Amino acid sequence: MKKILLLFLIVALNSCNSEKKQDSQIDNHTSVYYFIRHAEKDRSETTNKDPKLTEAGEQRARKWSEIFENIDFDQIYSTSYNRTKRTAFYVSKKQNIPIDIYDPNDLYSDSFKAKTSGKTVLVVGHSNTTPKFVNSILGKEQFDLIDDSNNGNLYIVTVIADKKSVQLLTIN
Repeated sequence: MKKILLLFLIVALNSCNSEKKQDSQIDNHTSVYYFIRHAEKDRSETTNKDPKLTEAGEQRARKWSEIFENIDFDQIYSTSYNRTKRTAFYVSKKQNIPIDIYDPNDLYSDSFKAKTSGKTVLVVGHSNTTPKFVNSILGKEQFDLIDDSNNGNLYIVTVIADKKSVQLLTIN
């Protein structure tokens, strides 16, 4: 069942990406943002503010790279923490795209909008910054913080001119 769901997700994402590429020929101001939270972090040292991923987290990070393998990202963003950079690493490596660091205290700034306008972007964040980032793009408080045990949310935000839409998928 999980393999069927994963296959369905990959087909759906590929379809969205193909449609986006066709639409972008008509309107090059279409921006598509894929938001994920970092994979499972090592909680063995409670005082460590910048833990690495667990083995399960490494597996999830590799899984994200498989899920996104047919999405042609233009940019990849991460916070400066080990867990977010490592979650983005496999996608970055597979697509040969550097990981840019963003400031989680300055979400969807004018500078970020300008740099990502008309692009397909992966953003890796945290249980608090990811929904806040999505909400800031949407211009409304639609999503609550992510439960600390949830590392599988995928938010896909599409911005075409002043129209914005979002899909929330959960990947186990």
